Amino acid sequence: MNPLAMTSLWGKLPTVLCAGFLVSASIIPVQAEDAQQQKRFAVPATWDDKVMNGVEIPLANPIGSPKHVSADYYYRIPIRPVYQQYPVYAPGREPAGYMEELKKKEPVIIWDGAVHAPALRTEQDWIRAGEMVFSAAITYSEDQGLYALPDVRNEEWYRRSEMPLTPDGVLPFLHYVVRQKGRVELGSFSCAMCHTRVMRGGALLKGAQGNFPFNQAAPPLNSPKPRIPAGLLFLFNRQMYAMPWLDPDPIDRQRTMSPEQLDAMYGAMPPGVVPRHRSSPFSPVQVPDLIGVQDRHYLDHTGLHRQYSAVDLMRYAALNQGADSLASYDGFIPADLPNFKKLPDPEDPVAVGGRYGDDQLYALALYIYSLKPPENPNRFDSAAVRGQRVFENEGCASCHTPPLYTNNKLTPVDGFRVPADHVTKYDILAVRVGTDADLALKTRRGTGYYKVPSLKGVWYRSMFGHSGWCATLEDWFDPKRLRDDYVPTGFRPYGARTFAVKGHAFGLALSDAQRRDLIAFLKTL
Repeated sequence: MNPLAMTSLWGKLPTVLCAGFLVSASIIPVQAEDAQQQKRFAVPATWDDKVMNGVEIPLANPIGSPKHVSADYYYRIPIRPVYQQYPVYAPGREPAGYMEELKKKEPVIIWDGAVHAPALRTEQDWIRAGEMVFSAAITYSEDQGLYALPDVRNEEWYRRSEMPLTPDGVLPFLHYVVRQKGRVELGSFSCAMCHTRVMRGGALLKGAQGNFPFNQAAPPLNSPKPRIPAGLLFLFNRQMYAMPWLDPDPIDRQRTMSPEQLDAMYGAMPPGVVPRHRSSPFSPVQVPDLIGVQDRHYLDHTGLHRQYSAVDLMRYAALNQGADSLASYDGFIPADLPNFKKLPDPEDPVAVGGRYGDDQLYALALYIYSLKPPENPNRFDSAAVRGQRVFENEGCASCHTPPLYTNNKLTPVDGFRVPADHVTKYDILAVRVGTDADLALKTRRGTGYYKVPSLKGVWYRSMFGHSGWCATLEDWFDPKRLRDDYVPTGFRPYGARTFAVKGHAFGLALSDAQRRDLIAFLKTL
């Protein structure tokens, strides 16, 4: 079963967009008709057998590295239509008669790869079309599902989850969709669901690290009538996280956990941290910022994909919107629930669930590449000037190199032996920073490395560290985080009353004044 379809019914996590790997690609020409520009937009083919065989850096235990489906199979998957969507309002903020009007509307397909498509004459047309794909739901629900219609119309749900809203009461992470006249569904798990941030004051920042409270808004498992039966949840978690070639399989720890314990495990992840597929609820990921992603050579916290151009982002989007669940991981095929052994029919609407067309993915990549950071309210004052000197004197720029504030390299984790051929294939630092290695070693995204992240835009982000242990920069530079009695301000692993956030000790020996100045500088980037 398609994990995205399952997520809308039973799961606990989103899939999050990143990027892929470039080699020469076949081209689909699309004529641009604008008289002033007279451009020809060349849409790369997303799936190519030669490319996909090496699209990812091998896993730390290469036995489990995925073998992706063939191009013939991939292009037999039906294209997923993009529908017209409508805003979701919080209770008390919805215009009078709004839901009744939605029920009267006819379905509107905007883009389906066959009959319907937006005008694509100029670069701006492509970017606007990509924004529609970015915002388009890929799962739909009514009374059931992880996030359902009764939830978004229930004031208690907003209170319990501390749901961020725009000033006019709009919930920007979910949308109403009409696929059949008289029937309104809740659309979810768009790219925007993970990568939209409601800023202080209510402004929207698209493409940023999102702050939708995935786990706080999910229905409790410890309930007389849980939406997610315990047995089904275990199967779902195997689909999303299992690594049967490891002994023990890390996800087997969930088998003996009670509903109360599972609720506590998921509830420990704050907004901005998610147990996305191929990671782990024990080692979740900080949601990445997509603004400026075109300058990143490695994507995913573990550097799973290399990126050089838009086609790489297209491939990563295709994989992470369901296609990587069709791969074989040492014979384990996640899409084949409950057996995990056979490749489903490409037209199976549940197990596979459709794909985006190459033109849709190209538009999506152009849109993401077009994203710009908001105006930075932090002035480059005397404290920031002093902080820049601290940054330079402490050697921070050797890894976080201006102007990108990353050197676009990988750092091996403790416990991983770098294979000899990796030294010439990848950009690897001869430095280990000692952060928690579980995400890099015990997940289906684990390459044995972490990428050096960019520091640009840290002023509007939160939950620092690859699993989001520290809520603020001040917490990240607090030397007490290295202590065994430290209580993380962000994600705290399940079952841990305290948790030492080890590694990356750079900056922790500074004086209080130097630390404040350094943070003042970082917030200007």
